[in-house]
Amino acid sequence: MRGTIPLHVSVPLHSHADPETFMMIFGVVEGLSHSADGFEWIEVRPGDIFHVPGGAMHAFRNQTGEPAIMLIVSTDRIGRFFQEVGSPVRDGPQVRPFDPFERFLQASKRYGYWNASPEENARVGIVLTAP
Repeated sequence: MRGTIPLHVSVPLHSHADPETFMMIFGVVEGLSHSADGFEWIEVRPGDIFHVPGGAMHAFRNQTGEPAIMLIVSTDRIGRFFQEVGSPVRDGPQVRPFDPFERFLQASKRYGYWNASPEENARVGIVLTAP
């Protein structure tokens, strides 16, 4: 998959059983790594690899002035999740109105993915704001 994190955007703290490997193509992003010693932000530059084992808590933040673009290698399952949350819900010929954030949370629950609370995100340096 190809992923883009726009400038000044964060991917909140989360975890899932699917392992992911990110290879940075363009821009710079910080990846949040978690170990027994706690959390650490790691700068990821073009050509760098950031691997997330299945079940590991992780997040990203782009604090630069340009988008961060990466290749993502993971499972078919997480690919299906991204397809589901990234496309409109269809009901016959009409597209039903939906709240994309609520749909994301519902899909996360169905897939067994964990998403941190706003307070947990704030503790690692991610401040969530309402859309």
